[in-house]
Amino acid sequence: MRPVQSQPRPAHVATVRASDDPTAAAGPQVWDAMTVEVALSLMTAAGTRHLVICDEDGRRTGQVTLARLTHVSGSPGYTDRTRLRDVHDDSAAEAGPPARHQPREARPPDARVPAPRLPAADEDGVRGALAASR
Repeated sequence: MRPVQSQPRPAHVATVRASDDPTAAAGPQVWDAMTVEVALSLMTAAGTRHLVICDEDGRRTGQVTLARLTHVSGSPGYTDRTRLRDVHDDSAAEAGPPARHQPREARPPDARVPAPRLPAADEDGVRGALAASR
């Protein structure tokens, strides 16, 4: 059996932009609950120098650089449970600084109280598992 090239590939492929939104950040997008250890592994595998951090609703809350994660992982207060939401670079956030929780008395009376973070579960209710998309 001999491989056959069905369509010739052009020598120069034009770059296609996925979004014309100037605020769209390039780079892998990750959940803010990811641990620093996993993020460092992901960055090594992806060959990237930064990650875009998103909240559970998929909104960008900031980004973190490889240098920042390396610094944090070598600090005395680092544990294997340190999350990206605890260490991202506020100065590099493209969507503005992350929302901070205000004390109850400082909130306006009509302000929404943030929903509690719930663990992921599959369709059978197994905690920590995500259901496969159909």
